[in-house]
Amino acid sequence: MSTRNVTVIGLQWGDEGKGKVVDAVARSCRYVVRYCGGANAGHSVNVGGQKYALHLIPSGILNANTRNVIGNGVVFDPPEALHEIDDLLGRGVKIGPENLFISGAAHVVMPWHKLGDKLIEQSLTSGKKIGTTARGIGPCYADKATRSTAIRVCDLLDEAVLKEKVQSICAARNATFAALYAAEPMDAQAIFAEYLAYGRRLAPMVCDAGTMLRAACKAGERICFEGGQGSMLDIDHGTFPFVTSSSVTACGVPGGAGISPKEIGYVVGVVKCYTSRVGTGPFPTEQDNETGQFLRTRGHEFGTTTGRPRRCGWFDAVAVRYAAELSGVDELGMMLLLDGEGQLETLRICTGYKYGGRSITEFDPTLPLERVECVYEDLPAWQEKIADVKRYEDLPAAARRYVERVEQLIGRPIGLLSVGLRREQTILHNSKLDKLG
Repeated sequence: MSTRNVTVIGLQWGDEGKGKVVDAVARSCRYVVRYCGGANAGHSVNVGGQKYALHLIPSGILNANTRNVIGNGVVFDPPEALHEIDDLLGRGVKIGPENLFISGAAHVVMPWHKLGDKLIEQSLTSGKKIGTTARGIGPCYADKATRSTAIRVCDLLDEAVLKEKVQSICAARNATFAALYAAEPMDAQAIFAEYLAYGRRLAPMVCDAGTMLRAACKAGERICFEGGQGSMLDIDHGTFPFVTSSSVTACGVPGGAGISPKEIGYVVGVVKCYTSRVGTGPFPTEQDNETGQFLRTRGHEFGTTTGRPRRCGWFDAVAVRYAAELSGVDELGMMLLLDGEGQLETLRICTGYKYGGRSITEFDPTLPLERVECVYEDLPAWQEKIADVKRYEDLPAAARRYVERVEQLIGRPIGLLSVGLRREQTILHNSKLDKLG
């Protein structure tokens, strides 16, 4: 197993603050690789007083010596990517063929994917809605599995192939959408011309990413694999069907990046000191009350991609321990450790569930989680401000007790703590990240 590489994943329902951890790790990595998801991911990094919201571009892009790779497991949205590239260039970030690489095997999100995503969601009754971002992610992955209706990045570089695929697929989707939703037809010729132009601009960045990354592993170069969303949204292991459409745990790294499972390396699982979730789906510790509103306001809990307010609740140790075990997490990074000013008097941690007369301590995503009763442990909150704290020992005693109790419940050390949004507001505490080869 590689001791050089690092995989960073979320252990909750996304929005844990992975971008900040990846940004920190990337400074000692040659490569940062996105291996799953698409433009529905939103990673925020604050550097030099500026906030960067990254959706498709890997979070290592703000480090001058890092090569950033969009792997074959990502569903790639060309107009979104180019908009992001142009925004970064306009803000003085170096970005081009020398530091951004796009796998030719990545599948492309097309206009019919976004339209289909929107139409399908609108057609569902309120209790059945998935809460999709309508970015076309699920329909694109569905076409990937269907195969005959899929378009990959490499197809954007071949005019004849792209034209034939766009014409045939668009005609089929127009017929389907008209029959089911009375939708207006899409213009296949306009879509072909638009995406051909995208391909020509992106061509210098397109590569065989898997071969490049395997060679990097063989050469001993350090790689950070950047997960999107959170483990509880994993297509196979999350709270189905209210999940995303890809493998977002560390289990998805080999297939989504094109490397051996032995190269996943040291796994960092990122959590917040509370829990949030966007959209519909079960959320056992949700606080749909003043407490939830406090957490939302204090944590600025609005989606990086959608701007939607997030549902907020207490830390769920049952779910996080499950996610940590699933991905073989080595250490935790705790983001958004709450600043104590105006703090709640008590913080609660869910340590188990009750359902059907049974006590449950192991997370089972097939349970009717909307009907479980949470078993809580209460800990005193801290009232002191912590935004300027630089050392773990200088945190309030109550904050340290909270951190250490989470460590005990999850069975992993918390090596990295965030006390604010800025890059420098990060405390390393017995982390092994700076000791890896």
